[in-house]
Order: sequence, then C-alpha cells, then structure tokens
Amino acid sequence: MGSGETARVSCVPAVPCWVSLMARDLEEAKGFYGPLLGWEFEAVPEHFGPYVHAVTGGEAVAGLGAAGGNWPMPVAWTSYFGTESADAAADAVRERGATLAVGPLASDAGRVAFAADPAGAVFGIWEGPLGRARRLDLMGAPVWIELRTPDPFAAALFYGEVFRWDGRDPERFEVHWEHDRVVLRAEGHSVAALAKEQAGGPAGTAPHWEVSFSVADTDRALVLAERLGGSALGPAFDSPYGRVARLQDPEGGRFAVISPKG
Repeated sequence: MGSGETARVSCVPAVPCWVSLMARDLEEAKGFYGPLLGWEFEAVPEHFGPYVHAVTGGEAVAGLGAAGGNWPMPVAWTSYFGTESADAAADAVRERGATLAVGPLASDAGRVAFAADPAGAVFGIWEGPLGRARRLDLMGAPVWIELRTPDPFAAALFYGEVFRWDGRDPERFEVHWEHDRVVLRAEGHSVAALAKEQAGGPAGTAPHWEVSFSVADTDRALVLAERLGGSALGPAFDSPYGRVARLQDPEGGRFAVISPKG
C-alpha cells in the first residue's frame, strides 16, 4: 500500500479498513474498474511494484497493484484489518494455528503482513496512520466486506483474539449478531460481517473475504461490468444490506457491487 500525496487513507483498528487488488495487467484493471465504479487513479510510491490508489469523492478507497504475468496466485481482492501493532497481530495469528504468509514488512504506509485464517481465507494486516472509519456514502467505495466461511462463530473467535475485539471502546466499536451474521460496527455503522456460506453463492468458492463496492444501481452495474469484459457469478439479489451482484473482473478477480439501503 502506498501513502498518496492528495488522497489520504486511514488505518482503523480491529476492522477491515483497506482493500487492494493485485492484477496481472494494471492498465486493464484500471480500464475495467474505473468506468464501472467511477474511480480516478493516483500513482503512489511502493516498494513492491507499480501501485495506484482508486479515488472517489476526493478519498482513496482502494489500491491496485501490478503483480506481473508470472504471478503464481490467482488475481484476488485482499481486505486489510487495521491494527495498532502488526507484530502483535502476526504473533497472534501464529499462536492460533493459522498461517502467516508474508511479513510484517515496512511499506510507505506503515507495516503490512499477509495471513490466512484457520479455514484458509486470506487477509491483510495493516499498521498505519490511525484515523476514523471511512464515509459510507461514497459511490465506488468498499462499503461492505463479508467473510464467507463454513463456521462464522469459529472465525469470529479467531479474528476477535487476533484484533482484540473485546475491551475496545463500545462508543467506537462493537460486535453483535444480526441477520444471521456476526457484524462489526465502527463508529455507529455496520462495516463488515462474518457469515456462513449460503446456497446460491459461487460454486466451489473457498472461504474468502468478499468486498462489496457501492453503486447507485446494482442491475445497471452488472450489465456495465459485462460490457467491460467482466462476468456475473449469478443474478443480482436482495440482501438485508441492499441489492447485491457478485461479479468477476476480466482477470478473474471476484468482488461484489451493492446498492445500499437508505
């Protein structure tokens, strides 16, 4: 992740507060996500290769990097949890039998690490400049991030221990059960959840954090995604949080769009 000159990003402890895509062809990714989500792009310094911030409404809402054609992993969005200490979070991951794949490493935005939870869902750890939760009224922003996993309760115990959910200021952070999900709330807004993988989801999908970006009209966004070279992973559907469509970009990166409820 980079530290843009004009569009600032903030690390919010205990919750997913940043998302990033490693694409094989960065220009192709920009050509797809830019028109679809109304993004402009801002190049930022990065130790690990070309990287840009996606900007909407003057705020950086996501990062896109170039992994190169020889990148062995599938193209995918990664959700990063904010933390006061990447080292402490990394130690907690190892102590609980999960996988710490990379890091913590120093970057221009702080310290980052990559891990997989006990069910195999990949996530990032980010220690950076602390700030408030992002605005949820920005079109094109990641407004809902949901773990799709066989056992959300076991997952909640794991993430709760790694990111110290207990004992945080209840005025700024809380965990509760809602709509058959473990829901994380930051500063009064539901921002992420852990849910059991349900029938109707993409067949054969391993446990993963699904990123949903805000759009004005989900059905129109689905049609536009297909025109831009992406594909739908099923029909659009109504959820407790808005109308959702699960999509795949031209390189196979999976994500969702949502028209949030008012």
